[in-house]
Amino acid sequence: MRNRVVAVATAAVVAGLVGGVGAPARAEASGGGSDRAAVRCAGQTVDTAAKIRYRTETTIDAPLRTIWRIQTDVHRWPSWQEPVLSSKRLDRGPLRPGSSFRWTTSVPETALNPATTLVVTSTVRQLQHQRCLRWDGPAIGAGLRIDEGVHVWTFTEVDGRVLVRTEETWRGEQVEQDVAFSTTALGEGLKTWLTELKTLAEQECETDRR
Repeated sequence: MRNRVVAVATAAVVAGLVGGVGAPARAEASGGGSDRAAVRCAGQTVDTAAKIRYRTETTIDAPLRTIWRIQTDVHRWPSWQEPVLSSKRLDRGPLRPGSSFRWTTSVPETALNPATTLVVTSTVRQLQHQRCLRWDGPAIGAGLRIDEGVHVWTFTEVDGRVLVRTEETWRGEQVEQDVAFSTTALGEGLKTWLTELKTLAEQECETDRR
């Protein structure tokens, strides 16, 4: 997912790590089956039948090339994403369709799971350079499992800045035991990711201007 499963989202959110620098992200939770304003890459979107689904967006005052470089250099994620403990490419070269990467995030104890480290294995399915990304995969930890997360990102230049939109879905018996809780966790994680991406990209841009 960021499968965020991205579950990093879960970690960030549930742990209360969400905080903001700059403009807040605009966000929206959507129920399974809804594809209104869905985020798409090469015509593909998230799992529209998933019960757990969230999308959000923010505007970043930095060059598109900078934002894209930061986002696609997955090896560097732990240096700027607080919830990410480690991240490793499973192939070489520029990120492309078929590329895979494995990353980990700590998840605190909740009503659904014990405290654990979640191992996320993500595979890129669609990628259009400096336009969009879509990846999916499972997230597995001791006492916690997300069977599949699907995560889509788009990057659009608007009036000298970049609108970054993201949407993700989760499937899995465990996380579906409390859809509202899991959706909140996913959403907070996505907002944290956008905040940290925005912060780093704008900091690098400001440094380059000096």
